[in-house]
Amino acid sequence: MTATADLIPLNLCVLTVSDTRTLAEDSSGDYLVQSLVEAGHRLAERALLKDDRYQLRAVVSRWIADENVDGVLVTGGTGFTGRDSTPEALLPLLDKQMDGFGELFRAVSFDEIGTSTLQSRAFAGLANGTFVFALPGSTSACRTAWEKIIRAQLDSRTKPCNLATLRPRLRER
Repeated sequence: MTATADLIPLNLCVLTVSDTRTLAEDSSGDYLVQSLVEAGHRLAERALLKDDRYQLRAVVSRWIADENVDGVLVTGGTGFTGRDSTPEALLPLLDKQMDGFGELFRAVSFDEIGTSTLQSRAFAGLANGTFVFALPGSTSACRTAWEKIIRAQLDSRTKPCNLATLRPRLRER
């Protein structure tokens, strides 16, 4: 990253999708909250929900409808088990998919977990001018996504380009 201006802090929400964890045991959500605050952003809201596509869709829909929310980080529910439904819940909400995020996440993850990365259905996109990132539920996967991809793209000082500076143009029609 090349620093050329002041950071533009973003308002971000964190949603953990888990049938087994509570907020007290949510190390992935804790990691994302701590990381976004350390990066100079603000936590707008945090939630933990069971893996129910309609509850997930309802909470994320409320967040993306809020003009004060710039982004949503979701952890969990992106695998292949019968209960994993984050993509099915949230992909219909996206106006645009950010295909490069999932591709890059799996490429970067390959160096850490080998071919197991093919089981990840991590994705990102834009919904009503709000960035949505859906990550696996493990803390190490959240760390990989944040440190190697998301942090730089949400930092308005990253050159040659970043997602943060696109914000004023995201709702253009």
